[in-house]
This record gives sequence, structure tokens and C-alpha cells, in this order.
Amino acid sequence: MPTTIVDIKDVSKRFVVHKDKSLKERVVNARASRTYREEFWALKDVNLQIHSGETIGLVGANGSGKSTLLKIIGGILSPNDGQVMLRGRVAALLELGAGFHPDLTGRENVYLNAAILGLSEDETERHFEEIVEFSGIGDFIDTQVKFYSSGMYVRLAFAVAVHVDPDILLVDEVLAVGDEPFQHKCMEKIREFQQEGRTIILVSHSAGQVQEVCDRAVMLEHGHVVVDGNPQEVLGRLRHEYEIVMDEESAALAERLGATGDLSPADQRITSVELAGLEGNPTSEFGPVLSPGDDLIVRGTVEARPPLAGWGIGLTISTLLGAVVLGTDTTMLGVQLPVVDGAGTFEIGLPRLELGAGDYRVSVSILDGNLQNIDLVRDAVRFSVRTDGHSVGSVYANPTITVI
Repeated sequence: MPTTIVDIKDVSKRFVVHKDKSLKERVVNARASRTYREEFWALKDVNLQIHSGETIGLVGANGSGKSTLLKIIGGILSPNDGQVMLRGRVAALLELGAGFHPDLTGRENVYLNAAILGLSEDETERHFEEIVEFSGIGDFIDTQVKFYSSGMYVRLAFAVAVHVDPDILLVDEVLAVGDEPFQHKCMEKIREFQQEGRTIILVSHSAGQVQEVCDRAVMLEHGHVVVDGNPQEVLGRLRHEYEIVMDEESAALAERLGATGDLSPADQRITSVELAGLEGNPTSEFGPVLSPGDDLIVRGTVEARPPLAGWGIGLTISTLLGAVVLGTDTTMLGVQLPVVDGAGTFEIGLPRLELGAGDYRVSVSILDGNLQNIDLVRDAVRFSVRTDGHSVGSVYANPTITVI
């Protein structure tokens, strides 16, 4: 039976939000302080058990309580109700530069941060060269960290966190700050931790990262756990919630614009966008259903008064959570468009599109000569891709495996 390494029981966390706009108002209204403040429950009755060796992704919209829960697990915040029981050493990488003193050098902060995380001076000395090498900031290790860039902060903080031999690693979105080579190095370290059986709790807005790294995901909403299961199931629920919000925003935008659809102050605009040539395709609630390798044609109309000259078209296909899987424009393709005076029709052909299973949104824009948007229609059309299940991801393949 797996060992429970983090046991969260009936945890609630309350914050007091003051309505006073200044210190003077707080002093003047001190006697009536209850009138000028309100309580906000960031977490309410959260119960969660995390087993040794699991990699958990905490997901949800901004303000759902993910970071608050991570800080309570890390001991940075105390719950108002409930308790958290932990086994083993915890290393937390929660905020940019947390645990660093700006007036100390990188070297001094390594020893300070390592001591906060439970390492003795001798242990830190033993790991110091590895920490500096991993961070890649050796030339600046004796510089005060207040002169570091945000990327340098993260590199050094992560390097310390992963070298204190933690049983539980807490990571809150900060990896998005580092450059791509460093992010790759961090992901390799996380996979190494997984192979060693360590427990990782990760907060991320990247659905791809959660799906790739985590073997379990938990979705929070208004401080409550609403879904706890495999990442695919949880991310599916998150996409559904996101789609509802986007539909509400689209309806509000349509109501505000009225029947004219006037999206720009000038009369140079996209007036319609559709997917062409899919009349015989099956449909879902999301839109037409394609198979990998199908052709996709995006057709639209523009209105141009004054005439559009030296203009271009851009297109992006993205997932429900906003990750771009394909983008192109007329400049990339080396295409020059004719002048349009009045109404015109355009077609963007995407032959043999090998997309993986999922739901996708298409955004289309018309561009000026400097590639700036003249008009942009986000989420203009939607479609789904269904596959035989032989692979996952945004790119479809039909792999073969042989043993020689």
C-alpha cells in the first residue's frame, strides 16, 4: 500500500481584504473596522492525500487557491482551520527570489537559502559547486542578487531547491521565467526526481506540462477541490470550464457590437470566417470533426474602405487553453495580396493537417505592412480532431514498433 507523504485534512484559509484605500483611512475608520473590511476564503474544507512518489499538478483559474494551498503545504502560510501532516524534507520554489536577501551576494544567499531549507553548512559546502554549475551563473555568484535578472533569480533558487535532497518538491509556475535551455534542464531534473521516487507538487497553467509530467492532477475552483484524478480527465474538465467562460465573453462581445460587427474604427475589417469543404464531416458540440491528414480550408470575407493595399493575413490554431499549435502569415509564405477595394474574399489552405486528438480554435487577422493587426477575430471558428488513439499530443503520428 502506498505511503501517504502529504495528508491535508479539512484545510481552510481566510484572508481579510481591507476596503480602506490608504493608511489614513484605516486610522480614521479604526473604530468601524469591521465595516471597512471583508473576509475572503481562499480555501475551504480541502481534503487531499498525496502518496510517496506521486507527481501532482494543481490546476485551476487564477484565484482558485492553488498557490495558497502550496504555501500551506510548504509551511509558509498557516491554515485557519484543519491541518497538514508531512513526512520528510520539503523544498519549496514558490515565488521569485523567495528566501533571498537582495543585499547579499549569490554565494551568501546559497548558504542562507540552503539553511532555511534544512541543510547544514558542511552539506551546503559539499553541494556548492554543483549548485553553481547547475544554475549557470558562476560569473555573477559574488554579485548582490538585487542586480540579478528574474531569470538569474529563478536559476539560482531552483538549483538550491533541487540540491537539498528533498523528499517533497513544491514548484509554483516560476519555471516559466527561465530561458528554454534552463527549462529543459529543470524538466530533466524533475524526471530524475520521479525516477528516484520523490514527491513533486506542481502548480502550472501549462496543460501540456501537466499532462507530460504529472501522473495525477487536482483542479481547484473558488477554494474547493472539484476534480481529482488522471491529468487527461482533469484537464478535460478545465477545458470545459474555460470554454464556458469564452462562450460567455463571445456572447457579451457580440451583444456589445450589435448586428454590425464593427470591430475597428476604420472600415477595414474581417466580416466573416468559416471552415469550407467540411459539409460531409461529422460534427460535435464543438464543431466539425476532422481526422489527421484531412485538408482544412479557412475562408473569410473582408470589407475595405479605404482600400487595403500592402496588407497581409495571419492565422493561428490553438488549443482551448491558448497553446498555439500552428501559426502562419503571408510574410512567412512570401505571398503578396492584391489591393482590395470594397468587399473581398480570402482562403487559407492547410493541406494534410496532421493534428492530434483534441479541440481547436482558429484566430484570423488582417495585417498592415508592419505586421500590426488592422483587425483580429479571436476564436473565429472551432473544430475537433478525433484519432484512432495510437498517439497523443498536438501532432499526430501512427507509430510502428519493432524488435530486432
